[in-house]
Amino acid sequence: MSKDALVVDLTDGRTISVPLAWFPRLLHGTAKERNKWRLIGDGEGIHWPDLDEDISVEGIVLGRRSGESQRSLKEWLEQRTARRRKVLQEHARPRAARRALRQHSARGLSASARR
Repeated sequence: MSKDALVVDLTDGRTISVPLAWFPRLLHGTAKERNKWRLIGDGEGIHWPDLDEDISVEGIVLGRRSGESQRSLKEWLEQRTARRRKVLQEHARPRAARRALRQHSARGLSASARR
């Protein structure tokens, strides 16, 4: 996998490279998500669990692009954005709570130091 292409080494020795633009979910995925894959069906396909994408080796060899509709891709992107926002918010809450606790503790220490 490169930044712009899906590169597949076949058992017969050939290497096939196709543009990521052919597979929008891969294109929109992070490098970490694209690098997390596994072979399925005795090597007949590739599955990316974090992107909910399955691509057949036969399809790659025959030059088939993703058959996903624009509507389906749009819905997936919206769900993906909503999940990412939720994760970011969940990570922000503990940081904000720790920051508030530090500020509260610092105020308490300075008030007791003045006594």
